[in-house]
Amino acid sequence: MTLSLDHLVIAVSDLPRTIADYGALGFHVIEGGRHPGRPTHNALVVFEDGSYLELIAWHGQGLAEDRWWQWLQAHGEGLVDFALHPGDVRAAVERAGAGGLVLEEPLAGGRARPDGELLKWQTARAATPDLPFLCGDITPRQLRVPQGAVRRHANGASGVASVSLVVDHLETSLAGYQALLGREALQTAPLRLAGTGLRLASLRLPAHASAHGLAQGSTSLVLLEPDRDSRAAPAQDLSALLRQRGQGVLGFALRGSLAAEELPWGGATELPRALTHGALIEYQRQAGL
Repeated sequence: MTLSLDHLVIAVSDLPRTIADYGALGFHVIEGGRHPGRPTHNALVVFEDGSYLELIAWHGQGLAEDRWWQWLQAHGEGLVDFALHPGDVRAAVERAGAGGLVLEEPLAGGRARPDGELLKWQTARAATPDLPFLCGDITPRQLRVPQGAVRRHANGASGVASVSLVVDHLETSLAGYQALLGREALQTAPLRLAGTGLRLASLRLPAHASAHGLAQGSTSLVLLEPDRDSRAAPAQDLSALLRQRGQGVLGFALRGSLAAEELPWGGATELPRALTHGALIEYQRQAGL
């Protein structure tokens, strides 16, 4: 069983403003709809590689058990989570369990699109935020993740090249990921980055199949563990982040086709966080795109 990147979740306070800001960055943003039984609504940025960004906001008081709402209240807007896509959530839960990783039982979810279409899916989650949740469709995935012109963006972004996470214990997190993805997913075994006080490991997520059955653009997961005793600035920064908000997703890089001078926000590699609503997003031009 393979698990591809499904989507990244960015929690925001004002959805219409966020839609306008992401539009100003050159993204094609579409309204997602409302989640029955939850005071949330969302918008999507869908990429050619089959992944997407979920911009989620609350139109009422958040639920006490809603981790994203609690994160927004504690830390403000930003990147809060990400999901992998299994063909069958229950089968993925059982496979992870056989590898030593306990996931919660699948939960039913759904969304009512603005056109009235009701989408249904199942999710499952691990106990710790260093691991993603699973999101598998009951209704056809193309209803949740549209195809066609909505996947083309004025800024040339075509997909997610990598996702970075900060973790407490690299080997523990890596064992969880390998239970989810299989040991063959390991790209880089744990190593120390000289002069940074950081340890790193990386894994590869396979691409979604295209309409023609061809894979487009895999995604790397990069796990970072800081040495809390190191005086190196990168280690100190990530150690402070761990103390403040705990382990979890840190940022992601988009693959794109435009040169720096063509980008709507200027020549910077990192998108301006005032417009991304706190999300750390980098743009990487890919040769041949």
